[in-house]
Amino acid sequence: MFTIEIIKAIVLGVVEGLTEWLPVSSTGHMILVDEFMRLNVSKEFMDMFLVVIQLGAILAVVVLNFDRLNPFSRRKTYLKKRQTISLWGKVIVGCIPAAVIGLALNDFMEEHFMNAYVVAAMLILYGVLFIVVENYNKHRRPTITDVDNLDYKTALIIGFFQVLSLVPGTSRSGSTILGGILFGTSRIVATEYTFFLAIPVMFGASALKLFKFGLAFSFEETILLLVGMVVAFIVSIISIKFLLRYVRTNDFKAFGWYRIIVGILVLIFIYI
Repeated sequence: MFTIEIIKAIVLGVVEGLTEWLPVSSTGHMILVDEFMRLNVSKEFMDMFLVVIQLGAILAVVVLNFDRLNPFSRRKTYLKKRQTISLWGKVIVGCIPAAVIGLALNDFMEEHFMNAYVVAAMLILYGVLFIVVENYNKHRRPTITDVDNLDYKTALIIGFFQVLSLVPGTSRSGSTILGGILFGTSRIVATEYTFFLAIPVMFGASALKLFKFGLAFSFEETILLLVGMVVAFIVSIISIKFLLRYVRTNDFKAFGWYRIIVGILVLIFIYI
């Protein structure tokens, strides 16, 4: 029977790795998968698992961008080191709204919004927004075409858009990408910045969940969590590389239509 639970953890790891970086809402998809394929664990462990599994995904960003994110690299010139420190400064500024507002509303959101109805509604709403914003943006030229040229004001504004992702089904990457595009960044800059912005946010959210749950894992729970994280890490590597290639020559409308279709299917499933 435990083998079946491991398979479920693998499936959840795949879903996390695929959807964390694509603007389709990883939390929303994880909630939906949990609705139809539940792990045989306590509710407290499952609530923690759905968040902490993201550590595997975020480690993929760190590994893929380790040199770029490392201000102490001996291979970097003085200018490159300053750019890296500046990038971390913009990441910290962008995280302030989520740290302040997110901590205040986290428990309320979990209690009232962690369900398939909310996920379906947000999938559809932000799917429509992606299509509308891309149509609006079609004839605009981005003013920020390199992450190093991102200013602190725009970083903070994108950080406020990240707060929208407190509602399950919104998508953290989706909300920040939309904010970036609306305020003048290119798609590739918005995408890269949302990757970096995720590092402290997801580490912080995972640490908070682990603190609330405690470290008294059973052997089976430890295995399930590790399996989910490792799978999420591997799949995230593939997902991140795909998205960075995709946005260089494509817009986000396809993800908008995907969100709308999935949201409608979820509503149909709920009401059948």
